[in-house]
Amino acid sequence: MSVSRRSFVGGFAAALGYLGVGNEIDLFAQGRTQGAGGAARAGAATNDYDSFAHLSSNENCWGPPDSVMKAMNNAWKYSNRYGYPDGGIVQDIAKHHGVKPENILLTAGSGEVLDVVGTAFLPAGKKVLGVEPTYSTVYQHATSIKSTAIKLPLGKDYRQDIPAMIKAANANAAQLGFVYLCNPNNPTGQIVTATEVKQLLDGIPAGMPVLIDEAYHHFVDNAEYATSVPYVLEGRPVIIARTFSKIAALAGMRLGYAIASKEMIDKMRPYSMGSINALVKHGGVAALKDTASQANVKKMVLDLRKKTTSELNAYGYETIPSETNFFMVHIGREIQPVIQEFLAKKVQVGRPFPPMTTHMRVSIGTADEMAQLMTAFKEIFPQKSRNTAAGV
Repeated sequence: MSVSRRSFVGGFAAALGYLGVGNEIDLFAQGRTQGAGGAARAGAATNDYDSFAHLSSNENCWGPPDSVMKAMNNAWKYSNRYGYPDGGIVQDIAKHHGVKPENILLTAGSGEVLDVVGTAFLPAGKKVLGVEPTYSTVYQHATSIKSTAIKLPLGKDYRQDIPAMIKAANANAAQLGFVYLCNPNNPTGQIVTATEVKQLLDGIPAGMPVLIDEAYHHFVDNAEYATSVPYVLEGRPVIIARTFSKIAALAGMRLGYAIASKEMIDKMRPYSMGSINALVKHGGVAALKDTASQANVKKMVLDLRKKTTSELNAYGYETIPSETNFFMVHIGREIQPVIQEFLAKKVQVGRPFPPMTTHMRVSIGTADEMAQLMTAFKEIFPQKSRNTAAGV
């Protein structure tokens, strides 16, 4: 950790202490503490936080690069102002994607995008269509506003079944508010190909909104995948959700955005809180420009993911091929008690994702954290005869 990073974190902690924030609160939680199916996320005690391997929330374990830390440190001078210079964050995001500023809605992480879309496009009990398991915030928010979801199962290959989604969208068109597609999918790490996305958009009823969550876009290394931003430029009713929480390592600072037509952004904007802090706006501008740091993070993630999944497969446990900074391994046991067993060994792993409750999601951490995971894994699970496992 550089001097600039130490001074930033130290100052931030001091400011929080001044405001009376207690130690018992997890200041840097990723937002919701409830997982799919209502299962609480298991967390490390605050006073022992740094001794754990944090492999549960798909964060960037290396932290923001110096370029981002410098930009945020320099923005402290605006912390006492409302109408502060924001570094041109919206303009830079728009330029980065080749759209206009009117096509961007800045949010507190991409999770806020999912909530805002739900509120804006699920009036009067309209439903959302998607798969299960996926990132279930969309479904949880639908429930909170007295709506519901139509959830389709994944295919046998753990991929999203696009023909089934098209069929369901047409069969339930009158009651649907929008379609949700997490691409790559969380928790399985699998992509929907560019061809399949086009097939979906062409096959569902004309004008039906589609929310495409691209939180893990930056980690994909598959030529069959492509961002869906060009569909916004075509005028399609597509909303793209992006975040700085993953590749840019700003999960605790909360910055994300939506990309959509002006009409859709205008419909969403009244439901956005607009509570983005001055520091992270400047950090976001720097993160967009620091492509070298992002490329380095991607390489480290892919290398460690390959190493760890290969070790697990060799130990006899099948992994699902992933295009993200996490993967799933089939442990053959219910995950909830296993989470506690890993916690006892100071390793945090992912929460349950029904119905795949005998799979364990593992985020990619540092080399030391992944070694800590493998040591714990071999203490908890016996070796099996070598399988022909996915992901090798």
